[in-house]
Amino acid sequence: MKPLLDVHTHTVASGHGYSTIQEMAQAAADKGLQVLGITEHGPSIPGTCGLLYFKNMFVVPRRMYGIWLLMGCEVNILDTEGSLDLNDEYLDRLDIGIAGIHLVCWQGGGVEENTRGVINAIRNPKIHIISHPGDGTAELDFEPLVLAAKESHTLLEVNNHSLAPQRHKAVARDNNLEILRLCKKHGVPTILGSDAHVSFQIADYERLRPLLAETEFPDELIMNYWPERFFDYLGIEL
Repeated sequence: MKPLLDVHTHTVASGHGYSTIQEMAQAAADKGLQVLGITEHGPSIPGTCGLLYFKNMFVVPRRMYGIWLLMGCEVNILDTEGSLDLNDEYLDRLDIGIAGIHLVCWQGGGVEENTRGVINAIRNPKIHIISHPGDGTAELDFEPLVLAAKESHTLLEVNNHSLAPQRHKAVARDNNLEILRLCKKHGVPTILGSDAHVSFQIADYERLRPLLAETEFPDELIMNYWPERFFDYLGIEL
């Protein structure tokens, strides 16, 4: 099936992206997408945008080149309590909230402690997606994450960018296979993430397709194919 949405992407505002919002939106339209998410890194990542960026996002049109544009943030999970680097004042301004672990600002512990922190983020009603939980930055127990995601209607992402050879994420393939198998076992939807940092990477899920084939993962559980179901499942209003 053809993907119709990609909601985890970054622009020049994140400090290490290479395209503008308009370039990203035009590329998404050219690829036939219906929905694009712009989710700049939270303030704990060096070089990213400041808090004023998230306060001022209301100025950006949410319809651009025929697609729906969601303005959000990839918020950082900071510790084993699930603390985030945006408070509710800013989270309330987001169209979509993604939360993920990044080594540069993560204070972790053992598997059980790390898993508890991510579960707390999953249960935060302002977070819709957990980014790249399988990339190996923190050692996690995936079945409790899948069950918590099912209960909270939060999506666990399988991330194409994590599988790039240049990322040197040795465990990412096996971890993402485990996440897919567990989501299939428990009937939990997932989302494919391009994690695009340049417009050409939008909706690029090619590294994930062998994993989907290996697990015989059902299309019905891949939210990228079903925009209306995506919005309804996450409770996002356009």
